[in-house]
Amino acid sequence: MFLSRILITDFKNIAEADLEFAPGLNCISGSNGAGKTNLLDAVYSLSMAKSFFNFQDSFSIRDGKESAALAGYYPMDDGSVSKIGLAVYGGSKEGKILKCNDKAYKRLADHIGLLPVVMVSPSDSNLINLSAEERRRFLNALLSQMDRQYLEKLQRYNKTLAQRNRLLKDENPSRELIGVLDAQLCENAEYVFQARQKLCSDLQESVQKHYTALSGGSETVRLTYESELQKRSLEEILEKNFERDKIMGFTIGGIHRDDVAFEMKSPAQDFSLLKRCASQGQQKCFQVALKMAQFGIMRNAGQMRTPILLLDDVFDKLDMARVQNLLQMVSGEDFGQIFITDSNKVRMDSLVEKVGGSGRNFEVSNGIISRI
Repeated sequence: MFLSRILITDFKNIAEADLEFAPGLNCISGSNGAGKTNLLDAVYSLSMAKSFFNFQDSFSIRDGKESAALAGYYPMDDGSVSKIGLAVYGGSKEGKILKCNDKAYKRLADHIGLLPVVMVSPSDSNLINLSAEERRRFLNALLSQMDRQYLEKLQRYNKTLAQRNRLLKDENPSRELIGVLDAQLCENAEYVFQARQKLCSDLQESVQKHYTALSGGSETVRLTYESELQKRSLEEILEKNFERDKIMGFTIGGIHRDDVAFEMKSPAQDFSLLKRCASQGQQKCFQVALKMAQFGIMRNAGQMRTPILLLDDVFDKLDMARVQNLLQMVSGEDFGQIFITDSNKVRMDSLVEKVGGSGRNFEVSNGIISRI
């Protein structure tokens, strides 16, 4: 499976584009702000039915326009070609429609996992430096592509949580109705909790392997899943916190508060959070290693197709040795279609040539994309 052709209309700063891609390496160059990331985000959106960035859908529409549209053609392993179309509307018609072979999905969730994708972006620094919400989003996006039941359980949990929070804002919330919602939360939370815990365990060894291969350093990195459900059941948590929940007006305990600790240990220092002890280069190596580990887990997940890999400005904050290590890594036969962007075309061409890469080259200027 790969993306052979994309049609773009009024998506972010791209007014119009009709591009054909190589099944292997696709290199995209252009100055900062030209639209390179927007092209990669268009590819991501066709897989995930939403932008990689945590924005409202309407933010994907070009300024002054009322809608944006994407269409992608994907030759599949069985010889068929799947056409995926995504339309996003703003203003009074705000919403989106996703189609497969011109037939609209009744539920967007039914599409997730059909076209697996992994994106490495400068914004991955948020995973290390911002709140737990960013790290939960990473776990959710990864697991949702591999496990449809996970996505369904998570959606049910979030819907029930919103209902419970609304009820808690009442002056005298019904304890009986709260109990019904608590039972529904517990039913869905356990599956999500177990899946996240197993994923973090599975990621650990692979992240360390990729980090060492990229950095060549002697540091040890680890990720640790942190959840209150490791100590007590959600039923106990909800019961214990009920009076505080009423005072606060929302549910203070549950899987929606889980986190993942990203840590590093050096020969001279014990484990500490990456955001406190790691240099920018070390953090960047960890971010890329995490995404490479994600790629490997998704590629090896049962009948899942090899994900499309999107590498956006990966050369930033990496020295040349680490960049070459990364390109050697992704030029192996385990990888399928790759999109890679850089503001320095000469640098990218030189590095790709060194690892024996070939494919198609594109240049972006003010939202206009040309094959070169």
